[in-house]
Amino acid sequence: MSYSFSAAQMNRLSELAVTPLEPAIFETAEARQRMFSQLEKEGVKKNRRALTRLIETTHKPALCTLSENLARALCAQGFTQVTTPTIISSKALKKMTITPQSPLYKQVFHLDGKTCLRPMLAPGLYEVSQRLLNSQKQPLGIFEIGSCFRKESEGNTHLKEFTMLNVVEWGTPMESRLDRLKTLGALVLDAAEIPGYCFKEDHSVVYGEGLDLVSPDGLELASTSMGPHPLDDALKITCTWVGIGFGLERLLMFREKTSGIHRHSKSTTFLDGACLKLK
Repeated sequence: MSYSFSAAQMNRLSELAVTPLEPAIFETAEARQRMFSQLEKEGVKKNRRALTRLIETTHKPALCTLSENLARALCAQGFTQVTTPTIISSKALKKMTITPQSPLYKQVFHLDGKTCLRPMLAPGLYEVSQRLLNSQKQPLGIFEIGSCFRKESEGNTHLKEFTMLNVVEWGTPMESRLDRLKTLGALVLDAAEIPGYCFKEDHSVVYGEGLDLVSPDGLELASTSMGPHPLDDALKITCTWVGIGFGLERLLMFREKTSGIHRHSKSTTFLDGACLKLK
């Protein structure tokens, strides 16, 4: 009879970011337990060192540092940071064509019949932009970094609460939109210290045809959009524009070459990629 690590043991090793050598097959349960204890002990030491480094040296999780670096890079290029509410009205969703018939509607956290947690930053950015465009000249560049919420399946690349960066530039000349999107994508990913990406055509349920920035192994790093777009009519926006959005936890997962997104999320189990459950 042979033994392999149990589901509970594999979950524990995954928490500690320990990958056992394959094949992990043992002749006895006792041999399996000895190997598990050894791997767990090594994983605990590794995670404890990472937490000590955070507490004594860096003092900020990578998610916070990344947000600050991206904001600094965008502001240096003339973009203005804005903040909009996390709780939005159901009417704002409707303006984005997110209705009960839309696939995205089922992923929305509804608080009551009139409000919900924002599933994206776009509703607030549209409202702020419409008011700014009434008084400010174009081109006008703004961005927001903030939490969004969706009823996502808890896989390795999705979170129910995640941090988005959305960048939009109003008044980009029609003939320059694609080049501008590539420039903005490079600006953000360079600031995030992420090389080796490419653009790929894609289709969004909200924005229609657009481009994605993808990693060499096919992971989506960003999605883009362009206007004029039919969504603009609800807010009487008529200028051309470009927009690009990034999930920051996903950027960290790719940059740090970790197997899952959760250790980079807002969590009580992980802090700055390290497991907090060390006993």
